[in-house]
Amino acid sequence: LSVTSLLVLENFIGGKFVPCRSHIDSYDPSTGEVYCKVPDSGEEEVEAAVAAAKEAFPGWSERSPEQRAQVLNKLADLMEANLEEFVQAESRDQGKTITFARNVDIPRSAHNFRFFASSVLHHTTDCSQMNHMDCLNYTIRCPVGVAGLISPWNLPLYLLTWKIAPAIATGNTVVAKPSEMTSVTAWMMCKLMQQAGVPPGVVNIVFGTGPRAGNALVGHPDVPLISFTGSTATAQRITERSAPYCKKLSLELGGKNPALVFADADLDQCIETTVRSSFSNQGEICLCTSRIYVERSIYSEFLERFVAAAKKWKTGVPSDPANNNGALISKEHLEKVRSFVALAKSEGGTIHCGEGVDQLDLPKRNANGYFMPATVISGISDSSRVIQEEIFGPVTCVSPFDTEDEAVSKGNNVRYGLSATVWTRDVARVHRVAKRIQAGLVWTNCWLVRDLNLPFGGMKNSGVGREGGKDSYHFFTEVKTVTIKH
Repeated sequence: LSVTSLLVLENFIGGKFVPCRSHIDSYDPSTGEVYCKVPDSGEEEVEAAVAAAKEAFPGWSERSPEQRAQVLNKLADLMEANLEEFVQAESRDQGKTITFARNVDIPRSAHNFRFFASSVLHHTTDCSQMNHMDCLNYTIRCPVGVAGLISPWNLPLYLLTWKIAPAIATGNTVVAKPSEMTSVTAWMMCKLMQQAGVPPGVVNIVFGTGPRAGNALVGHPDVPLISFTGSTATAQRITERSAPYCKKLSLELGGKNPALVFADADLDQCIETTVRSSFSNQGEICLCTSRIYVERSIYSEFLERFVAAAKKWKTGVPSDPANNNGALISKEHLEKVRSFVALAKSEGGTIHCGEGVDQLDLPKRNANGYFMPATVISGISDSSRVIQEEIFGPVTCVSPFDTEDEAVSKGNNVRYGLSATVWTRDVARVHRVAKRIQAGLVWTNCWLVRDLNLPFGGMKNSGVGREGGKDSYHFFTEVKTVTIKH
């Protein structure tokens, strides 16, 4: 690639694209080559963006929910009109397959705006009478102000819009920072803002790293609210940095999600879905299954059939529709994921397929891409780092259990608690296990079926707070109780 053909992104502040003095290299994960320059923003850029958001807040928050909904719907229309461009860009920037971007990321990004455009029109507030005191109480909800939104690299536009949509639908203005590794689709969306009728300053996007741009944003005294999706370690920094300012925080963090497979499970459906839940999007989804516990009487049958299915999960060039997985996000991340497989091997685990077992056949130009085949491991102790830590790649571990109690305690024996899947035909067991498992989301005989009205979020180290129809409305507004004596 000659220097001239590199894509150069610019920050979007106050409705205008603003060039940045210094840049970060962004790589195409399928080739390992630099193809894009992302602004390396710091305090100065964040300051300008916050000022623009503050200035835009009075006008935007005074609009009716219907007027704001109209703008969100127009933005969704424009994203759908440019769907294929967004799809190609997301796949190239993130490494995921074109198919996944086309079926999941971009349609869901547009839908996020539509969902909150509608949802925001249907909330009601509380009212209570106190006749003996001649008082009437009621609540009102007001937007908070400037929302700081920080989104990750695994589902770039999907998770960015999941934050922007409720924030602006409820009347806040926004300064958002996407991951520096996947900034292209956010920049493309900025080009549609004016046409959609988003007033200058309502949505500002500042590109850069967590330690520079992210740090300046969460430590800014005029940003009362932070919504972050990413790692638990970064969330700890955000909590510390924002502590002096009493900010509202919504933190959606990692997962080490169990699947509990009981002997009465429908194995055909279970295996097909669990392969998907383990390896979709290269295993780079916070909800992916990374620990599979199987009742001992069906353990060997399950393992054999699961490994056979995992071997059919194809990894390769993202643009080929025959492939299920593309490339991992970065060289560093690929090395991290590989190191967990090496650790499993050194601890006496069995690597049934994938890393170090199956060779990938890649075209010459993709030889330096960050590819790793779907990997299944067994024979690992529950205390191993391979079982305890989030790997966030196409790697899953399978272990047996004997009783329901043991399945639940193994499921709960990590510091995360985002999601879980339960496979059984026994209705009573479904309810018992769902109640006892420490996870914010429990799917039974399915995975990743989402009604956006319902709360999304995790327990323990998987996060703080919930987002979804009503939960996002509550998070992005401030409630006020008004009492009137008559």
